Amino acid sequence: MVCFSIMGMLDILLQDSISFSLFVGLIVLLLIYFTVSSIFRSQWQKNEPPGPRPLPFLGNLLQIDLKKPYKTLMEFYKKYGPVFTVHLGPKKVVVLAGYRTVKEALVNHDDVFGERDPMLIFQELSQGHGIIWTNGDPWKEMRRFSLTNLRDFGMGKKACEDKIIEESQHLTEVFKKQKGKACDTTQSICYAVSNIICSMVYGGRFEYDDPEFTSMANRITKGAIIFGSPSIQAYNLFPTLFKRIANRRTILGMNAASQKQNSAIFSHLKQTLNPQMCRGLVDAFLVQKQKLKEAGVINSQFHDDNLLTTVLNLFAAGTETTSTTLRWGLLFMAKFPQIQDKVQEELRRVIGERQVQVADRKSLPYTDAVIHETQRMASIIPMSLPHKTTRDVTFQGHFIKKGTAVYPLLMSVLYDESQWEKPHTFYPPHFLDKDGKFIKRDAFIPFSAGRRICLGESLARMELFIFFSTLLQHFHFSPPPGVSEDELDLTPQMGLTLTPLPHELCAASHM
Repeated sequence: MVCFSIMGMLDILLQDSISFSLFVGLIVLLLIYFTVSSIFRSQWQKNEPPGPRPLPFLGNLLQIDLKKPYKTLMEFYKKYGPVFTVHLGPKKVVVLAGYRTVKEALVNHDDVFGERDPMLIFQELSQGHGIIWTNGDPWKEMRRFSLTNLRDFGMGKKACEDKIIEESQHLTEVFKKQKGKACDTTQSICYAVSNIICSMVYGGRFEYDDPEFTSMANRITKGAIIFGSPSIQAYNLFPTLFKRIANRRTILGMNAASQKQNSAIFSHLKQTLNPQMCRGLVDAFLVQKQKLKEAGVINSQFHDDNLLTTVLNLFAAGTETTSTTLRWGLLFMAKFPQIQDKVQEELRRVIGERQVQVADRKSLPYTDAVIHETQRMASIIPMSLPHKTTRDVTFQGHFIKKGTAVYPLLMSVLYDESQWEKPHTFYPPHFLDKDGKFIKRDAFIPFSAGRRICLGESLARMELFIFFSTLLQHFHFSPPPGVSEDELDLTPQMGLTLTPLPHELCAASHM
């Protein structure tokens, strides 16, 4: 979330060795802005979305809980309604909250609310390439190409299922080697999930002790935390003041390292390329690039920079969200052993000792409900990724100007009291009818909705089901020695996603 406090700003300035005079200059700027505050307020249009009155320059930053900004927005939602305005420093943002409002905007008016509003640090990294932070024809072409080829290479199909099953077996062996001792699950789960997207993008998986692979995967985990750090959000809002912060240098260095590693992988794939038998998305991209070159097409989207950024986008998105959700799932099971017992009883009764398959989903309604409830309760992307309006629009009686940043507050949908019986409780019956059969819920949109819905949704759903079911089939998860279930902390760690705080679990084998 793009927010921080004056003290946080001072801390950043000092710890990054930026001249203290910059901070003094900031105070002077604040005084100047205060002198024109009456003009600032007079420009507020009467029919714009309501919201807390902003301070000049700082906006509403001092009114936001910096450790849990999504909670402040949830409180603003209750006070100002489902469409409201907040000022994050000089940046004006319209927040959409509640199931009805978010669905109306993202689905019914996706032509207006469907563009991405890239944060400055991501603009700097992507340079207008890739599929996450782009808009218009470049975005459409790369999304279409990526979606088509991911499907061609198995996404949502039996071939992909086989890869996930194989990887789940590798992951199971990693847990078995711990022999029930307490361990941090972060790396092993990250590597397993990363290998699925690697097999579809590069055409093969990596061993968990491959230093090139582990360094790339570890950067995803580390980067997700740094991207959400106060100093990076300060840079996004006030780039002149915070351009030299350490975390920005760290991110640029990590990105350069990932680019170098991927360029080496691309070079090897190009040398061994067989246009008649593409191994993964990179091969397909290289083949299409060559075809367009031979046809004399200029200004194509199929160039090296776009390939690099698109692959980095897929690798990051295909790793972070699913691995984080799986970690939450195991933590919830250790926290709520009665629910874990019911999952394992269903798995023993329906599956026994054989390998879980996607076709088993319908026969495992409680397990499926627990996975869905994990996604709902964890709400790992509480504010979605930023959108912006493509034109002036009057939405639910409020005027929103073209180019305005828009935050669909997904947490407000997943916790909507009008849609969920116990929105703030981990309650799998949210997804079960009176007969215990699984039911879909319209307000379940952890992958967002509309034209910007996650293109890897079908892949993530398959991964979550197979990985979670396989792990619960083989292991019972519990807190480390000396820690009770009540003492397990479910407080999320704020980054690019909401991740569990660092913790260890014991995985006791029962097969």
